[in-house]
Parts: sequence; C-alpha cells; structure tokens
Amino acid sequence: MSMLAAAPSRLDELRRGLSRRALLVSLAGAAGSRVFATAHDGFRGIFPIVATPYKEDGSVDLETLAEEVRFLDRAGVHGIVWPQLASEYALLTYEERIAGAETIVQASKGLRPKVVIGVQATDTDTAVRYAEHARTIGPDAIIALPPRKGGQTKFDLQAVADYYRAVAQAGTLPMFMQAIGNMSVDFVARMVREIPNLKFVKDEAGHTLGRLSEFRDLPEEGRPVAFTGGHGRTLIEEMARGSAGTMPAASWVDLYVRVWDLWHSRHRSEAIDMFSKALLLITRATAHGLPALAYVLHLRGIFPNWKVRNPNARPLDEHAKQNLEESLDFVRPYLSA
Repeated sequence: MSMLAAAPSRLDELRRGLSRRALLVSLAGAAGSRVFATAHDGFRGIFPIVATPYKEDGSVDLETLAEEVRFLDRAGVHGIVWPQLASEYALLTYEERIAGAETIVQASKGLRPKVVIGVQATDTDTAVRYAEHARTIGPDAIIALPPRKGGQTKFDLQAVADYYRAVAQAGTLPMFMQAIGNMSVDFVARMVREIPNLKFVKDEAGHTLGRLSEFRDLPEEGRPVAFTGGHGRTLIEEMARGSAGTMPAASWVDLYVRVWDLWHSRHRSEAIDMFSKALLLITRATAHGLPALAYVLHLRGIFPNWKVRNPNARPLDEHAKQNLEESLDFVRPYLSA
C-alpha cells in the first residue's frame, strides 16, 4: 500500500503547500509538457462537466446547480464546464440554458475554478446567440461542439470552420473547440491559426493518446492547448504526453484532482495508485451511463434525486445501485468534498 493510500491527509498537506505558482513551474518542467507552452494562465487541470440536476417535476433545479458549483470548488477542481454532453445540453431548452449559465457564473463568483460555458447548437445562429449571451455574463471561456444531429460523426469541415468563426467572433472570449468525428489534428491546428481567440481543444476525435502526441509536435502557431474527455480513462498516459487537462464527469472529481496534483508534484507512484481507485467508478459510469453519475451525486448529498432526461437512459436497478454504493464507500476516504 502506498503512503497516500494509507494516509489521504498527506496529499491534503501537499496540495495546501503547493502554490499555484509552484504548480505552474512543476508543470512547465514535466516531461512532454510542450503543450503547456502557449496555455493561458489557469487553463490547465481538472475541468469537470457539471451535471444538470432536476426537480421532481422534471424542471431544471437551479438551486442545486449552484450548490454543485460550490461542491466542485470544495473538491479542488481547476475549472468547471456547463452544459456539455454529460449535462444533457441537447435536452435543455434555450431558456434553461440561459438561466443555467447565469446561475453558474453567479455561483462561481469568489471561487477558484475557471468557468467555461457551452455555447454549441445545431445551427450557427443559435450558437451565436448563446455566445453573445456568454459574453455579457463574463465566464472565463466558452466551448462549443460542432453543429450536429444525433450521433453524427462525419462533418462538412468547411461548414464547421464557418460555424466556429462565427461563434468565436460573437463570444470574443477565449474559446475551446470540441473535436469529434472527422475533425483531424490538421483541421484543429488550422482553426487555431485562423481564429484569434480559439486557443483550446477538448479532443475526443480518434485515438486520444496518439492525437495528444501529434498536438504536442505541432508548430507553436497552430498548437492548441489540448484537453481530453472520455471519463479520463487513460489520464496517467495523457498527462505523460503533455495533456493540459481533462474534462471528466463531476461525480467523483476529487479523485481526478488528487491524481493530477500528485502527478504534477512528481509523486508518480502515488498518482497511479490513486488513479486505480478512480477506475472503480469510471467502469461503473461506462456500464450505467448518466443515471450512475447522478446517483453518485445523490449519494454524496449534492443532488436530491438521480433524475436524467435522456429517454434512452437505462434506469438503475438495485444491483447497479448497490455496486455504486460499495465503490463509493471504498474510495470515500480519498474524497475531499
């Protein structure tokens, strides 16, 4: 058993003693860290996708959404992102997204995490409206998926390029593009070169690890600050290849934060040990989807229920709930919020 497996409080001491400036110095010297060279200050680390809570009548629970923001701050995250796929953004109305974005920005005032607001839509005009609204409420950045229908993975890249230009111009804020489907490394690099405020990518197109290496080796002019997703299933190797951060689910995000902080403070073995604990819950999320994420937030006292809107989501049976409860109990000594 590692030192930190036996004594979680040791990591808490480490995190308290490692200043933001010291952390940046450590990151800059880490192997494979060239991706960090053009990063905006503070845009690195664990940026969870905020889950959308619902009231018993199915409406968005803005009060709980604000509490989730405070919970994530207590968990030590470096940033928060809403609404994206794990937030069920496509099932939220325009009014709900506007109200939710305002709630998140307001709740985050005075807290540490960067705030990234999702502005994607199925058409450019609506995405531009979301971006213009984001500009008025002042998050730290915006993020957008390409316009798509259903599980579309092949895009007209010229249309996607025009979409990102329009959204970036409307938002004016630092911007993430979320790469999926046939959005190649070369396409991402071209967008970074051509759109002044598009500096970041959340990359979920193709083979994550190989693409991170490709991003790292790009000329600086077209090199994005590269984040990942996919529940952080390969987080250890992602960090070794120079990932600037990851955007996992919010439910057990404190474990990801511990892994990140340990790795970048050169406690590599302890980071791997901690990641093995996160994998227990990552496998549950893979097996059971969004209801599992909501259920864990319920178990942690953040959500009053575990409702989701996706009509295709499989309800949790008692066996699934029991496994989630047992896994959460196992890692509870390492949770910080």
